Amino acid sequence: MSQQTGTGKYEQMLTKCKNLKPVPTAVAHPCEMSALSGAVEAGNLGLIVPILIGPRDKIEATAESAGIDISGYEIVDTPHSHASAANAVELVREGKAELLMKGSLHTDELMAAVVSREGGLRTGRRISHVFVMDVPTYHKVLFVTDGAINIAPTLEDKADICQNAIDLIIALGLKRPKVAILAAVETVTSKMPATIDAAALCKMAERGQITGAVLDGPLAFDNAISKQAAGTKGIHSEVAGDADILLAPDLEAGNILAKQLSFLANADSAGLVLGAKVPIILTSRADSVRARIASCGVAMLAAHARRKKR
Repeated sequence: MSQQTGTGKYEQMLTKCKNLKPVPTAVAHPCEMSALSGAVEAGNLGLIVPILIGPRDKIEATAESAGIDISGYEIVDTPHSHASAANAVELVREGKAELLMKGSLHTDELMAAVVSREGGLRTGRRISHVFVMDVPTYHKVLFVTDGAINIAPTLEDKADICQNAIDLIIALGLKRPKVAILAAVETVTSKMPATIDAAALCKMAERGQITGAVLDGPLAFDNAISKQAAGTKGIHSEVAGDADILLAPDLEAGNILAKQLSFLANADSAGLVLGAKVPIILTSRADSVRARIASCGVAMLAAHARRKKR
């Protein structure tokens, strides 16, 4: 991911974190430098209180070799990454942690513990991923979903994916976010199922099955992010050119879109998993420091919003 200093969009978003207390966070298997440093950096900034879960000797060796001070943080000793994931999830279930953060284990290993029917963190909502992107060429933070978990989502899955992203943005303080439901064209046609799903999602929003946002689709990408492009095609839409959320038709489209923005448009890309009992912070070794901190900050705001709902 980009190592740029950024446009200030993340920083504006994170100003909301300043007066909030750091959130206890179960960090699963931080046995590699970037995973450990990301958690400790967020801890030092007062966003989270990391609970480091993994083989104590590996965590301490990683900290020593990287010059990371972990003396102020609790370590829960586990024998291996599988146990680290299970233990991290258990801490959340016990209420000792309000966020879950991926360390240096594989995402699949962590998510297997999250979705376990016995002892997992499932809710009635479909679990989904959202990229929180600071794109230098766009005028606000852009949320792209789902480019990491749901391979070929059904209409019902897309409704949950959409609602997860809407709820997150509302937790960040934005009222009535705008959702662009992406396809290759703007017209509804049976030859392209994504366009039918888009039309159905808009009707679901009208009937209260999706709440808290304004939806429009199908919209091609250019019309979603450019009022000029939409106007040229005769599209009159509150969402076009001002979308907060881009809802991709499938995982491949969402993943390609997010990575194009990162590597061609020099965007920073934070990441969260939503729809579980707590937000899950997914960071990559390729993430910039800004992106890792943004992931923790967004998750922190979401955790505080959950507290208010209790």
